[in-house]
Amino acid sequence: MAAETTGDKKGILLETGTNEFEIVEFSIGQVNYGINVAKVREVITCPPVTAMPQAHPYIDGLFTLRGKAIPLVNLPRCLNVQSKAEPRNVIVTEINNYNIGFLVENVSRIHRISWKDMEPAPEVGDQSRVVGIIKMEDRIVLLIDFETIIAEINPEINAKLTTYEEATEDVKSKRSDVHVVVAEDSPMLRDLLVTTLHESGYRYVRDFGNGQDAWDYLQTLAQKPGKIEDHVRVIISDVEMPKMDGHRLLKLVREDENLNAVPLVLFSSLISEEMRIKGEQLGASGQIAKPEINQLIGLLDNLVFGVPIKDPNADEE
Repeated sequence: MAAETTGDKKGILLETGTNEFEIVEFSIGQVNYGINVAKVREVITCPPVTAMPQAHPYIDGLFTLRGKAIPLVNLPRCLNVQSKAEPRNVIVTEINNYNIGFLVENVSRIHRISWKDMEPAPEVGDQSRVVGIIKMEDRIVLLIDFETIIAEINPEINAKLTTYEEATEDVKSKRSDVHVVVAEDSPMLRDLLVTTLHESGYRYVRDFGNGQDAWDYLQTLAQKPGKIEDHVRVIISDVEMPKMDGHRLLKLVREDENLNAVPLVLFSSLISEEMRIKGEQLGASGQIAKPEINQLIGLLDNLVFGVPIKDPNADEE
């Protein structure tokens, strides 16, 4: 793969609030797709694959990489796209703390782009596996919702997104007055997150599909009279979103004199070591890796009510 810009991957991951990201571009048939570099561990030639009895229809089987057995998703089959040639590359990913490989036809290059240049997928039918489009000079690149694909394959992901400790009616009553703002681009994950927050007692949730829309809404709240906590108590944001990513949103919140005291929690599949450092530099109130919704709710209680619940991802002293 040829890099379109200079600088290594860690460099961009550690820059703060640039609203830029890098994608690995790949193709299947006549269609060009992209995946965030932060999700990619490496790209390899398709290795020998061992079939798995009663596996999910998208799974071709298991392959071994550095002594670890990794499931292989046949992405052409998953996307219902006809290949021009035999798929021969595997994009090895780590998403939601889950290692999985995706079989693709061809991997071409890396591009650095701004999130504002990525548009939400138009509503022209079932777009559940496309979260955004990137317009290049001579082609369109579709950004795939890999989290949704993994959730379809691994029911444990959905279970963790909907499983939380049952609270007393008194706790639910207190949570019901808390205004929560959510920014999450995946429609499926956003619906699961909002539904689970509602069921846990956090009834007052306003959700958005990208950071820009969430920021515009927060700006309207910041202009209202009275204390900001009367209008918004906590913000939950994904990192990877069209128009404006979660890190840029966090940077703008921390720089705004009316909003900078509002807790903002990053809830993302991209909470790696590098991304955690970036979130800390920008002033995140907490960072929870998807799909640990129970940990997220515990952290919200801690931030809003001062309940002595430790951030589950904080380093041990």
